[in-house]
Amino acid sequence: MSGATADKRPAASGPGARAKFPRERRLLRHSDFERVYKTGRRHFAQGMTVFYRLRSEGRGVRVGFAAGKAIGGAVQRNRMKRRLREAVRLHWPQIDAPVDIVINPKKSLLTIDLADLGGEISRAFEEVRKSVEKRNQ
Repeated sequence: MSGATADKRPAASGPGARAKFPRERRLLRHSDFERVYKTGRRHFAQGMTVFYRLRSEGRGVRVGFAAGKAIGGAVQRNRMKRRLREAVRLHWPQIDAPVDIVINPKKSLLTIDLADLGGEISRAFEEVRKSVEKRNQ
């Protein structure tokens, strides 16, 4: 199984390389984001809103990030997306179902510690997992 470790996290390639999100694990198209917003569900966390939608096709979880102008200028928005990508990479969701997830951060996430951000991401993914499992029963 190339591209992912045994616990389904995106894998690093080469010695000392950092793990990145492979293309199949990311939401990239505007239409995918819109579909999650319009037909999905949402979970409100302290520092973010997590939108998620169960797909009928495909495998695994795909994650996208949307940082609006309320976060700040381009530098702050890009910093926020980098921090979120790292937190998600470290706390990859343990969901077997095909789910699309979009994370919309709030401005308060700019100043919290990366460990706290990871904990919040983990809690949000756990809520998504519970909701998806409940809907699949």
